[in-house]
Amino acid sequence: MSGLGAVVGLALVDPVLPVLPGATASLAQEVPVPAVVMVPAGPFIAGSDRAEREAAYRLDEAAYRHGVTRERQWYENERPRSVHDTGRFWITRTPITNRQYEVFVDNNFREEPDVDKQTWDAYGLIHPYSRTAPYRWAGGPTEGREDHPVVLVTIADAYAYAGWLSERTARSWRLPTELEWEKAARGTDGRRFPWGETFDPALLNSHDAGPFGTVPVGRYPDGASPFGMLDAAGQVFEWTLSPGNPGRFVVKGGSWDDKGCGVCRPAARHARPEQIKHILIGFRLILEEPAQ
Repeated sequence: MSGLGAVVGLALVDPVLPVLPGATASLAQEVPVPAVVMVPAGPFIAGSDRAEREAAYRLDEAAYRHGVTRERQWYENERPRSVHDTGRFWITRTPITNRQYEVFVDNNFREEPDVDKQTWDAYGLIHPYSRTAPYRWAGGPTEGREDHPVVLVTIADAYAYAGWLSERTARSWRLPTELEWEKAARGTDGRRFPWGETFDPALLNSHDAGPFGTVPVGRYPDGASPFGMLDAAGQVFEWTLSPGNPGRFVVKGGSWDDKGCGVCRPAARHARPEQIKHILIGFRLILEEPAQ
């Protein structure tokens, strides 16, 4: 498979990093290539039905002791439960980390993940600006957070990283579509969570049992999807290629500040402004199959 390797069960694919024309072997080896898992071609069940959405509202009500998500109909724009097809693809096992993104910043003169107070306050978010401190870079990520998912990145930043990684590895990397992300996160059988039908706060980084902040990726191996994708629920929301309303793109996955985690289900969806730099939003990438 053109250097991509193979996946058996939950085994990882470690793409071969070629030396590009004009690059030295040592330079190529400095590019941290994300490990990926393979998602086979074929049908899968996407979306949710009334019973799943009702269960999600009840999870939220039990956790928050209020019915805001039900009152605001958070889950009523989910795709109706139905069968869809995808081709075969590879997706990064975890969200892109600060360590991986730092090499891109250092070599591509991209701005570090950061946001100023005026911009943050203009977003109108519930989180105070002081909460962004651990996630804002100053000459690199905060010490000890190298293996946390990178956040405070716009969708344009994610596109740029994918383009840089494609150029440096001679492979095609991109953001997933919403359907590709959902298939990788829940498998083919339409389960409500990556691991099965029942919510378990021990299997993800959410505000139910987590530290109220990001943690190193891959911390919850028992919460893996059927294809071996980790951190698909909780941790951080993730950008997708799929547009929402004009100027917005769909994010998936839930985050570390969610409780009850109706929003952490793979079927859940909402859209965020394309220019937002949020402490709750990161991304992962798809590695496309090479042309035969």
